Amino acid sequence: MTDDLRPHIDIALRHARPGLTVSAIPRLEISVGEATTDKAPCLYRSMICFILQGSKQVAINEDLLSYDPAHYLISALDLPLIGQILDADDGQPYVAVSLVLDPALLADIASTMPQVRDGDPRGIGIAINPMTAPLRDTLLRLLSLLDTPDDIPVLAPMAERELLYRLLQGPQGRLLRQIAQPEGALGRIRRAVGWIRDNQNARLSIEALCDASGMSRASLHRHFLAMTGLSPLQYQKQLRLQEARQLLLAGDHNASEVAFAVGYESASQFSREYLRQFGAPPARHVRQVRQAIGGAMG
Repeated sequence: MTDDLRPHIDIALRHARPGLTVSAIPRLEISVGEATTDKAPCLYRSMICFILQGSKQVAINEDLLSYDPAHYLISALDLPLIGQILDADDGQPYVAVSLVLDPALLADIASTMPQVRDGDPRGIGIAINPMTAPLRDTLLRLLSLLDTPDDIPVLAPMAERELLYRLLQGPQGRLLRQIAQPEGALGRIRRAVGWIRDNQNARLSIEALCDASGMSRASLHRHFLAMTGLSPLQYQKQLRLQEARQLLLAGDHNASEVAFAVGYESASQFSREYLRQFGAPPARHVRQVRQAIGGAMG
């Protein structure tokens, strides 16, 4: 599989730096990790992710998912997860390409395909499936456009459509079709998730969530838990703690200031929940992360 992906890796490394690079192709991003990492919080958007080199584990609630170059991942909605990059040592960096999903484009492509009647989605809104040769070839054509940027406006939309078409034909076509249907259960939960993200530092209003999603309170809680593995309140808490971690690592604010900035009304409650999430109080955790980063750079 690595030999099959060598051209993809070469292109990605020519056009990306360590960390996350937003490419010249709309919605396409490249991640490069130079070393295996500890577990860390991450927000998976509604996207497809192809690992070109290395592997990764993500934890959602009690579920642990692993994927590598032989598999691709689809996330149907924004999900706060715990991720860990593996097998990125000895001069072989972790390299991954992600494509943020456009529901309108998915709907347009799905409308040209034979109609399929899908029920409401069941289970967590994230799935891992085997990579195929047609997907690998289409992804290479899309990535190759980074070497000829003048071709991107015309050819990138064509390659993206082919990639999505092949994914719609695959084992997660049902999940992708649900993304394209705003009035389905997944579409309604996506709207609820969007409301929480837009208002993550404010007090959670279940009534506002019901209005945003068009669901009853009971239906909202049932579907939200099924698709994210979290209750709406737990989801908001995960977003707040991830934002707090980033603010603390930036070094411009102390823990109390960050607590109130992300929406906590009590600094002591923030410290307790931060300890529960990251295994150490805020100040100590930030020191540990910085020491680990310094050690890796050394």
